[in-house]
Amino acid sequence: MSDLRLSLTDRCNLRCFYCMPRTHYSWLAKADLLSFEEISSLVTLFLALGVRKLRLTGGEPLLRSELVKLVHLLASKPQLEDFALTTNGVELAPVAVSLKEAGLHRLNVSLDSLQPKRFEHISKRDSHRQVLLGIDTAAQAGFPKKLKLDTVVIRGFNDDELPALLQFANERNAEIRFIEYMDVAGALNWSWEQVVTQTEMLQHIEKSFGPTLPLEEAHAAPAKRYQLADGSTFGIIASASAPFCENCNRLRLSADGKLFPCLYASEGLDLKKELRAGKTHAQLQQRIASFWEQRREKGAEQRLLQENRKAFKTEKELLENPHLEMHKRGG
Repeated sequence: MSDLRLSLTDRCNLRCFYCMPRTHYSWLAKADLLSFEEISSLVTLFLALGVRKLRLTGGEPLLRSELVKLVHLLASKPQLEDFALTTNGVELAPVAVSLKEAGLHRLNVSLDSLQPKRFEHISKRDSHRQVLLGIDTAAQAGFPKKLKLDTVVIRGFNDDELPALLQFANERNAEIRFIEYMDVAGALNWSWEQVVTQTEMLQHIEKSFGPTLPLEEAHAAPAKRYQLADGSTFGIIASASAPFCENCNRLRLSADGKLFPCLYASEGLDLKKELRAGKTHAQLQQRIASFWEQRREKGAEQRLLQENRKAFKTEKELLENPHLEMHKRGG
């Protein structure tokens, strides 16, 4: 256990078809969200148990009111070695500098296309200009750690843009990570035919940039990183075709305090309930440690073995259990 993904809200201002394809969603009530004080308290517990990397996620975390105050509160914790935030970039430009000054180490910004009309088709929103402005503002803000861009690659939608996206990232001194289309809950229209595998992505990139050199990593990470002849780097997250469950060191905490050991996990530990019931830090630490030690989930590996693989959950199942949704538990 060394990496915690902490969702701040289940709300999002985009409707990307690979994550939130439905028209209507039910949202968590404000009273159900963890308060900043509760988030800080829980992060302290996770740091005591060995977590060193924290990433704020959503939904879209920039929709959480007074976010900069929370970033400042969490950044003051000395054990935190890598403090990042994942955003779709729509609301990023006005707050990028404030986030950096509050102590955030790094930003991950989603960018699925460089073409405005294609971006709108994927996200169902006309926000491409704001996203590009947010990326440029973040690149110029001077964060301590390198800006990362994330692209979900889907056959027939944006798989022809890999070289252009890689060049775009290089021009901003950012590292792009290409992500295989995952069949997590929320991806109701997922099919294996739409997955562009790691092998195919490398073939696309090498046609434009020449041979790639795999980089050896000393730590567990979802992305396999590669270097081009000019020294620039990029990553590929091959969750669909080459899952890495055996080395996974990540936990996910939903905005309402449910702890999940895997994106595919059906059940979680309700830490908010225990925290608000007055459990001591020692009791909560023991619950978290036991939960981690007992985890057996290898969702992506199990999915890879399935024949006639289809979307992970049906719309009916998601309506009955909204916590299965990707935007509810945080990527």
